[in-house]
Amino acid sequence: MSSAAPQRVISNMRNVRYGEVILVLAKDDTISAEVFGTQMLNDCPAELWDTLDAEEIKANEGALFAKLNGPRHWCLDGLGTKAAVVDPVLKDFNGLTMRRLATIDLSAGMGSVPYEEKFVNRGAVFFFDAGAKVWELVNPEGKAYVMQALCVGVDPTISLDTLDSLGDKLALPQGWTYRSRILDEELVVDTSDHDATVLQDEFENTYTWPF
Repeated sequence: MSSAAPQRVISNMRNVRYGEVILVLAKDDTISAEVFGTQMLNDCPAELWDTLDAEEIKANEGALFAKLNGPRHWCLDGLGTKAAVVDPVLKDFNGLTMRRLATIDLSAGMGSVPYEEKFVNRGAVFFFDAGAKVWELVNPEGKAYVMQALCVGVDPTISLDTLDSLGDKLALPQGWTYRSRILDEELVVDTSDHDATVLQDEFENTYTWPF
C-alpha cells in the first residue's frame, strides 16, 4: 500500500457554492443514503436549484426519502485525492447535473440529529491552508470538528463574514463549545481510505473530524 501524501487537485475553493440531493434508498434489505452534488461540475445556479422539488425527486428516483441539502458554501481551501476513484454516476435533476459523491450507512437510523456523528463514505481529501481561519465545534472530551461547509438553505443570512458570531446563535449541548482560530500550519483531512466522521449544527452547517 502506498504511503504517499495526498495531492491537492484544486485550490481556491473557499466560499464556492454547491448543492446536494440526498436519496434514501432501500437496497438488499438495507437502508442507505446516496449523496449527489454539484461540486466541481457547476456552482449550483439558483435558477435551477430553486426549481427542485424533493417530493418529485423522491417519486422519480423510487426513493424512501429525498432531501435538498443546501445550497452550501465551502469553508475549506482545496480538494484532493489519494486513493479514491472519481465516481462516474451522474444524474440530472431538472436540468441541474450532479455526481454521486458519497454513501451514508443508515443502519443506526435515518434521522439527522444536530451534534450527532454520522459516518460518510466519501473518499475525499480536504485542505485548509496555513494562515486561514477555521471554525470548530468542540465536544466535552475536547474532540474538535472543523467546519467544512456552511448552509444558506436553512439560514440565508449566514456567510463567511458572520461565522465568528455563529456561536451566539447555536443551542450547544452541555459541555460543547464553538470557536474560531487561525491555522499555524496546513490542515489536511484525509478520508480517502476510511469513512469520514461528520456532524451538523441545527442550521445544517457541516463539520468533520480531521482524522
